[in-house]
Amino acid sequence: QLLEPVCHQLFEFYRSGEEQLLRFTLQFLPELMWCYLAVSASRDLQSSGCIEALLLGVYNLEIVDKEGHSKVLSFTIPSLSKPSVYHEPSSIGSMALTEGALSQHGLSRVVYSGPHPQREMLTAQNRFEVLTFLLLCYNAALSYMPAVSLQSLCQICSRICVCGYPRQQVRKYKGVNSRIPVSSEFMVQMLTGIYYAFYNGEWDLARKAMDDILYRAQLELYPEPLLVANAIKASLPQGAMKSSKEGTRCIQVEITPTSSRISRNAVTSMSIRGHRWKRH
Repeated sequence: QLLEPVCHQLFEFYRSGEEQLLRFTLQFLPELMWCYLAVSASRDLQSSGCIEALLLGVYNLEIVDKEGHSKVLSFTIPSLSKPSVYHEPSSIGSMALTEGALSQHGLSRVVYSGPHPQREMLTAQNRFEVLTFLLLCYNAALSYMPAVSLQSLCQICSRICVCGYPRQQVRKYKGVNSRIPVSSEFMVQMLTGIYYAFYNGEWDLARKAMDDILYRAQLELYPEPLLVANAIKASLPQGAMKSSKEGTRCIQVEITPTSSRISRNAVTSMSIRGHRWKRH
């Protein structure tokens, strides 16, 4: 009796288009996904009708722009040959300024997502396509999510990955004993949120969730989440981060000192004078 009006109000908040109301609804997305997947695993689909309607409503609103046209999301993959806040490119000397080098200058790979089809109901075939896109929307607003939402994300990711497996007894999770199917893309989106939680005050919960995602990825033999999870694990510092839960939210990175990049063959005023003296 309480769930239906709550879901209806959350959808009205999201449909309003106000940024604060959008984020207010998004903070409950991990818990809503867990409720839907838990009910789906128990095959009691009738009791998840209002949650399914809310998830579908948010999905159908997000796949179109304000004019009602389908969105196409683009992601630019950065080149490792150019410096960024994450790394310094290897100092391999100055590259020859050839016609081929000029033609490749500034080119970057762009990956597109969409257009996504409108959905009227969730089925076993499209369930994780919709949920993966919704988790992508949640991850895009991670810096605005409160700590309780990040905690919920970590706990729910852990539950989804171990329910029905021997590790469930170790974690002492009760309630759902059936295995919950997951897709490789959905697990990668889980790891995106978990990685953010590591450096924003939820180290212990994030570490447990990442271990459980890695455990499930090994059982499913999913290469993408295995690669991402192991990369995150290898990049973590040895000790737990004691970051404050208050203040600016961000991914912490170590900036390497900028090295001198003046080529041996660089033309300077000194080299010009030296060249002039050699000729005389």
